[in-house]
Amino acid sequence: MNSDSDLQIAGDILAVQHLLQPAREHPATVAEFAGLARSIAADRAQWEHLISYDATSRWYHRLRTGPGYEVWLLSWVPGQGSGMHDHGRSSGVLTVLDGELSERTGGTGAQRTLEAGAQRVFAPGYVHEVVNASLEPAVSLHVYFPGLTEMPMHAARCSSPAAESPDVVPA
Repeated sequence: MNSDSDLQIAGDILAVQHLLQPAREHPATVAEFAGLARSIAADRAQWEHLISYDATSRWYHRLRTGPGYEVWLLSWVPGQGSGMHDHGRSSGVLTVLDGELSERTGGTGAQRTLEAGAQRVFAPGYVHEVVNASLEPAVSLHVYFPGLTEMPMHAARCSSPAAESPDVVPA
C-alpha cells in the first residue's frame, strides 16, 4: 500500500482543532511541533524583518534551534521550487506564512495549493516538491525534528533517489 504519510491512516490532526496542543518550550510530539510553528507564524515581529528575496535561488534562514529540532524561514519568488525530495530521517511541519505554494507529492503525484496559514505535517521518507507557482512572492516556515541533516533529491517520478544534495537546503 502506497501512502503519502501516516496521516492518511490516522487522519489529519490539524483538521481537528481540539486535538492541537499549545506550543511548549521544548516540543516533543507532532502536535506540539505544529503548535510551535503556529505560534511563530502568529508572531510576525519575530521573523518578518528577516525576510529577503533572491531571484537566483531560494532564500533561507535558520530562525531557531532547540533540543532535537530546528526552525527555518524560506522565501520563494514566483517560479522557484525545491525539486522532488525527502528529508531523510527528519519529520517536519511546513507552514505557509505569506502568499501561496503548490505541493506535489511523490508516488501519487497529488497536487495541492497551500495558502497562507496552511500547514502540512510529514514523516521521514515523505517525498514531495514545493513550488511557488503563483505570480506573487511567498514565505514559509519549516520545523524539522530531528534537525535536517540530509535532503535526498528524487527523479521527477519519484522512483528512486537521483542524487543527494551536498548542502542541506531546507524545503
